[in-house]
Amino acid sequence: MKMPALIISVFFLVQNSYAGISNDSLDVSARLEDLFTRLHKSSDDEVKIRINDSVRMILSSYAASDTLFTHRFDNLRTLGQITSPDSLLKILTWNLFLADGTNKYHLYIIRRSNAQEECRIYNLSGQFSEEPVRTDTVYSESDWYGALYYDAKPFSSGGGTVYVLLGIDFGNSLITRKMIEVLSFRDDGSLVFGKEWFITDKMIGTRVVIEYGSSAVASMRFVDDSTIAFDHLVPVSPEHGNDRRYYVPDYSLDAWIFKNGFWELELDVDVRNRE
Repeated sequence: MKMPALIISVFFLVQNSYAGISNDSLDVSARLEDLFTRLHKSSDDEVKIRINDSVRMILSSYAASDTLFTHRFDNLRTLGQITSPDSLLKILTWNLFLADGTNKYHLYIIRRSNAQEECRIYNLSGQFSEEPVRTDTVYSESDWYGALYYDAKPFSSGGGTVYVLLGIDFGNSLITRKMIEVLSFRDDGSLVFGKEWFITDKMIGTRVVIEYGSSAVASMRFVDDSTIAFDHLVPVSPEHGNDRRYYVPDYSLDAWIFKNGFWELELDVDVRNRE
């Protein structure tokens, strides 16, 4: 008997949030902060899903707002917010952990061809899978694997612009993934994740994925426009050599260096010279 009242309250919350985006960004910030706080404190999956639906509706309206590229929610630590250096791409991401171990990801990509052109909005959802993210294929909007992106840089390629993204997938309680992804757009505007751009002595990959134990902390970052450094990972003991759950950083760094039109892997680098 309480469901109608709940539905009505959620409806008015969302409606009021729409109005707040255009009239009072501080009010919307407070609403989202409250929703994310409740989202992470709740232990009831049904409640979490309803709260998450409200977050998605508010952010859908925000993604279409005129101030998107000049505004940032400084109070929302659990919402990923990236604006590319060319100010033509913005990415919003967050994830939802459920009690059954499910880890869902939500992604908004907002793109414009120039500062005057109307934006195109992409709304994607993905979910952690025990199967590793593949490094020999491309993904699309329909089969996106799910991740939180925390940095992006534009690069020229084939007469157009692609974006190199750095991302993290918290996976489950045992394993974490970090990745270097390449985002591009087809002529019809559809998304493509992946590009045969990463060269090792064994293969050419469409992306880079490293996996390690969830209790460890591994870095991956842009050092400059042509260098992505990351922690070299090793098993904690030889018997765990094939089990990424027991991989940790050994305090040395490897790097992907952009040269001759490709990203090439270099081991044991000193990035201080590059900085």
